[in-house]
Amino acid sequence: MTLRPGHQRADLRAIARQAMQERGLWAEFGPAVQEQVKSIDGPAREPGADVRDLTGLAWASIDNDDSLDLDQLTAVEEGRGGAVTTLVAVADVDALVGQGTPIDQHARHNTTSVYTGAELFPMLPPRLSTDLTSLNPGAERLAVVVELRVDSQGMVLGSQVYRARVRNKAKLAYDGVAAWLEGTGPMPQAMAAAPGVDDQVRTQDRVAQALRRQRQEHGALDLETIEPRPIFAGETLAELRADRPNRAKQLIEDFMVAANGATARFLDQAGIPALRRVVRSPERWRRIVALAAEHGARLPEEPDARALQAFLVERRQADPLRFPDLSLLVVKLMGAGEYVVEQPGQRPVGHFGLAVRDYTHSTAPNRRFPDLITQRLLKSVLAGRPAPYAPDDLQALAVHCTAQEDAANKVERRVRKSAAALLLEHRVGEQFDGVVTGQSEKGTWVRVFQPPVEGRVVQGFRGLEVADRVRVRLVATDVERGFIDFARTSA
Repeated sequence: MTLRPGHQRADLRAIARQAMQERGLWAEFGPAVQEQVKSIDGPAREPGADVRDLTGLAWASIDNDDSLDLDQLTAVEEGRGGAVTTLVAVADVDALVGQGTPIDQHARHNTTSVYTGAELFPMLPPRLSTDLTSLNPGAERLAVVVELRVDSQGMVLGSQVYRARVRNKAKLAYDGVAAWLEGTGPMPQAMAAAPGVDDQVRTQDRVAQALRRQRQEHGALDLETIEPRPIFAGETLAELRADRPNRAKQLIEDFMVAANGATARFLDQAGIPALRRVVRSPERWRRIVALAAEHGARLPEEPDARALQAFLVERRQADPLRFPDLSLLVVKLMGAGEYVVEQPGQRPVGHFGLAVRDYTHSTAPNRRFPDLITQRLLKSVLAGRPAPYAPDDLQALAVHCTAQEDAANKVERRVRKSAAALLLEHRVGEQFDGVVTGQSEKGTWVRVFQPPVEGRVVQGFRGLEVADRVRVRLVATDVERGFIDFARTSA
């Protein structure tokens, strides 16, 4: 690939498309898909006794500012004794995307939307994912609802799954909701325009915090990693912005974890094989123990999520600046998540990082194919039909979805590296403060604080150790390959 001087969004798009091709992912929808999209005349409509009318609830979506593919809505209803009925409505994508159709075949191949910052490669055609199957504000849509009864301590007392019609009353964004909840910003305009949504979100926040405390007592890990995304001013790359955790993101995360757990248990009780999302007990636990020892902490010899969480809490308080780098090391040592098929009654592998035994992916069917698979399994149970996937096909899909997710992550990481090099290409010779994030035979790596990018130390790396504070000078960038080279300086 030949890039012209003065790289902009178009060059990052070209890099993204080349990376998609190299990883075996489809960047375009084929003619058969486009023809199928044209044949769909509107959102799915399925009136019937088994589809409840929940359009009157004060549903709201909370997502990224620029998200158009809205997968879930949340609502709550106060009950007696402090228990709260918590509802998560998930877009019924299966109602418009039939199994084995061209759209389904494309989604099955890629298995996920790929978000590169320079260009989005959606799993489903935009007319579906951002319109007909998106839970857009004011639009009536079909959904699969997971209903949970949660007590004041964050214990899930019971759950059920059913189909319903819903209507989004307010499209909200993480940052605005978080600022309002924390008292540092005004009520979001969309919330103010929808009576009752403010009380809903306050209650949801209370329930979410109780759910989180309950999981943390069981060892759910409090991790924070930095994955800056490119922000453009028109076609010009303006900055790399690191997304930070906040109350609104935690709210949605806690509701989704609870809903995914209830979904996994529902399918297990129905007696059918299902996809589970698992993170196994770390095989490299000894290295995690050694990492903790480097910070003066002692972990048990056998994997212990509670002990690891206590160590992470202590390190976040002691060194918040370098906590994201420690988090990244722990994530790498724990190993990647994967999809597996679990049989009814089988002892679950579980998710070590979330400290939950029962977990699947079910709440983002516009963006992830495993969630669409799970939705079809749920609907087959609700309708009393045979499972839509044979056991051998489900097993092959688990392996395929894991591999394609890894490929998509590599595409996104590749473009982030090129965007970082692009942002710095005119700053060769400048000096930056940073921290050493990695050291191996392949090289020594440093993350500079502003902008939040990582590069290789090619000069003066001897004697540097992971977590060392260091000052470096930028000596070279390569946008096409995503390389950033630094030299250590004593100044």
